[in-house]
Amino acid sequence: MKANPELVEIPLSGPVEAVVQPPGSKSITNRALVCAALAEGESLLTGVLDSEDTQVMMEALRRLGIRVEHDPERREARVIGCGGKIPAPSAELYLSNSGTSLRFLTAVCALGRGRFRLDGNARMRERPIQDLVEALNRLGVKAWTEYGNGCPPVIVEADGLPGGTTEISGEISSQFVSGLLMAAPYAAADVELVIRGDLVSKPYVDMTLGVMRAFGVTGSNTNYQRLHVAAGQRYQAQEYAIEPDASAATYFFAAAAVTGGRITVTGLSWNSLQGDVAFCRCLEQMGCEVTAADDRLTVTGKPLRGISVDMNAISDTVPTLGVVALFAEGPTEIRGVRHIRFKETDRIAALATELRRLGAKVDEFDDGLRIIPRTDYQPAAIHTYNDHRMAMSFAIAGLRIPGVKILDPGCTAKTYPRFFEDLFGILRPR
Repeated sequence: MKANPELVEIPLSGPVEAVVQPPGSKSITNRALVCAALAEGESLLTGVLDSEDTQVMMEALRRLGIRVEHDPERREARVIGCGGKIPAPSAELYLSNSGTSLRFLTAVCALGRGRFRLDGNARMRERPIQDLVEALNRLGVKAWTEYGNGCPPVIVEADGLPGGTTEISGEISSQFVSGLLMAAPYAAADVELVIRGDLVSKPYVDMTLGVMRAFGVTGSNTNYQRLHVAAGQRYQAQEYAIEPDASAATYFFAAAAVTGGRITVTGLSWNSLQGDVAFCRCLEQMGCEVTAADDRLTVTGKPLRGISVDMNAISDTVPTLGVVALFAEGPTEIRGVRHIRFKETDRIAALATELRRLGAKVDEFDDGLRIIPRTDYQPAAIHTYNDHRMAMSFAIAGLRIPGVKILDPGCTAKTYPRFFEDLFGILRPR
């Protein structure tokens, strides 16, 4: 194993066998931080993920005048809620490339009284947010994109959230819907969201409603077409435990699948708030053995076969399955994920490019790709596009393909800073 700040070389591994618990869920951490920040009283969040995405969320909340004390070693955060009244009269928020942070806080800033500017890095300035801005406009909020191009920076000139009914596209990101839902209890009137088109990543909206419910607010969901939150509800401070990250767990499950090993992830079950546990169903279809208990999921690798699957609901796991597909008998086709072209990178194009770099044949579609495996792959330095999921997924390819190097491994800091240490800790060198 060779490592430096520019690249990590992945060692080949025999069948892995381990019990692991990834760090806390990024998606749940950021939702819990928002609900705790808006709540009345002091909340204690446990199992908190310490990563770039969660750090920028916590810093942004502080800039909004909300007290957040973070103890990374104990994986805890204490949040003194503002009771739905944003203390800061104005703020400049820098959210890097954290889609959850920028989109959630665009809606939250509408609860304030003043001018708020939300910006991110170069890639975030390419990621669309116009649908959320227009939905806020229809709810009576004065908001716009600074350069008029439908992407950040976003300006919110807030005077509270009037509420009402608004239409919003569901085809780009469910984060727009989640942000509006979390802000909605503090609107002057009920908030009703009418979804235009088919909502992508539906389990993340379920997750949002689940976290809101844990903090004392209920919302209704009618077939992901109409969502309603009654005004006058208030989040109440909680001691709230955050699950391990199911998306991060997929890399370890994939390691079991491609090496013929066995990995147990504790803290997750089929009843998890996170839809990405369904990645194990994909592995099951491909031939792996999957067993579950109340507090753990286990994947045992078996001979793999290609599958055809719609991954719209679990789209963050597409790169992981794309890598597993390299080692299957027969092609794998992934569809229904056009929206991942608007993630940290265009994940369909990036995945196709890097799979081809290893020697695979890949057909790219507007909404997915088809991977035709082979038996003779080639060494390659994998470009990661400053995308944590590309880096972590292609690390799994290196367990079977000699000479795989991951460029810019530090990009995993977005959600899993210790990923390579944890991965190398379970390997069985060949």
